[in-house]
Amino acid sequence: MTVLIENEYPAEKAEKIFDFDLQETAELVMETFLDEEQCPYEASVSITITDDGAIREINREHRGVDASTDVLSFPMVQYPAPADFSVLEEEGMESEAFDPDSGELMLGDVVLSADHIAAQAESYGHPVRREYAFLIVHSLLHLAGYDHMVPEEAEVMESRQRAILDKCGITR
Repeated sequence: MTVLIENEYPAEKAEKIFDFDLQETAELVMETFLDEEQCPYEASVSITITDDGAIREINREHRGVDASTDVLSFPMVQYPAPADFSVLEEEGMESEAFDPDSGELMLGDVVLSADHIAAQAESYGHPVRREYAFLIVHSLLHLAGYDHMVPEEAEVMESRQRAILDKCGITR
């Protein structure tokens, strides 16, 4: 399992927000996600931590939405159903979905706004680590094909988020 974190947020600001190990927390969440979703492969994800200005630009460029947001998810594979990893066994998927060097399933890319993480943690009255972990879980579920556009999907996704965070021991 590989979790690559690129922290573009200014170090002096990050030190004031993040009083925990970003890598360790992301790896715990990723490992628990893979177990809970019964992913049969070793996997990798890339996480970029940035500010509201940069995530706004990415959101505008990729989604046509001119606003900052808390998290953006860019999946490598479109799954026919949430966490239906059987699609990866189809011919030709090896070159699309798996890293040729490590053999790991490349889930995709996650972009997080440190500004939103701090503000939302304060707003919801829980630790910054919990908000960070929640947004990673939320994004990993998107990368595996979950969505929350209709109430039924939202209920399933929210249930998966709670289960994973509970298993991690990261609660409000």
